[in-house]
Amino acid sequence: MAHTIPLYQLDVFAPRLFAGNPAAVCPLQAWLPDALMQRIAAENNLAETAFFAPDETGEADFLLRWFTPMVEVDLCGHATLASGHVLLELLGWQEPRVRFRTLHAGVLQVEQGEGGLWLDLPARPAVALAEIPAGLPQALGAQPVKVLEYGGIWLVVYDSARTIEGLPVDFAALRRLPARAVCVTAPGRRNSEDFVSRFFAPNMGIDEDPATGSAHCLLMPYWVQRIGRAQLAAAQLSKRGAVLSCRLEGDRVWMTGPVHLYLRGEIAGLPG
Repeated sequence: MAHTIPLYQLDVFAPRLFAGNPAAVCPLQAWLPDALMQRIAAENNLAETAFFAPDETGEADFLLRWFTPMVEVDLCGHATLASGHVLLELLGWQEPRVRFRTLHAGVLQVEQGEGGLWLDLPARPAVALAEIPAGLPQALGAQPVKVLEYGGIWLVVYDSARTIEGLPVDFAALRRLPARAVCVTAPGRRNSEDFVSRFFAPNMGIDEDPATGSAHCLLMPYWVQRIGRAQLAAAQLSKRGAVLSCRLEGDRVWMTGPVHLYLRGEIAGLPG
C-alpha cells in the first residue's frame, strides 16, 4: 500500500525568496530505509534534504539526518535551520527551542532569539597547512594567501572579495584533489560584512553550494581570531547570494539568517 510524507522547501540564509540555499525538509513519524531517503534526496536534486523523526532515546526532541543528491553528510547548517523553522514556525512546536540529535555532530539546537531563529553548531577550528596543496591554485584559478584544513575540508584564504567572486573554477580539476570540499574566503566588501566566502563540493555532488552553514564552523574561528570580535556578519558570494550573522561562544558557533518558505506539499506513492 502506498503512503505519503510531508515535504517543505525553504530558502535559507536568503535575503529574499529565490536566494540563499534551498533545503527540503521531510518530517517523519518513523525512519524510512536509508536507500529510499537517498533516492528522495536525489529526486529533490537540492543541495540537501533533511529528514527528522522523534528521538526515542530522550536525548533530544528529534533525530536529524541530511542527504545530498549523492551521499549522506555528517553536518549541514542550512537544512538544520530549515528543519527548526518548519517545527517552530509551521508545525506549532510549543517550546522556544528544538533539539536535534545527529549521527556525527552531537546535539544541535534551533531557538528563538533576537532577529529570528538561531542555529547552534560545533566550532571546527582549521589548522594551517605547511604548503599550498599542489594543483589547488590551478583548479581555483588564482593563487591563495594560505590554506587551512579541518576534516578534509580546505579553507583557502584570499586577499580580496573581488578575487573570489571571479574565480574561474575548474570543477573537473577540483574533483581530482584529495579534499572533501573547498571553502574560499576573503575580507568583506563593505562595512556591513566582515568576511565573505564561497563553497565548492564537487566530490559530494555539489559543484557550488549557494549558502553553507557548516562552512562557518571553520570560518568563524579563523575570522574571530583575525578580526578580534566574537560576532561577525558574513556573506556567501554564490550566484543566489546569502547573508548570515554569526557569533562564536566557546566551542559553539551560533548563526542566523532569513528563511523563506517556497513550497509545502507531499511526496506521494511511496511504497508502504
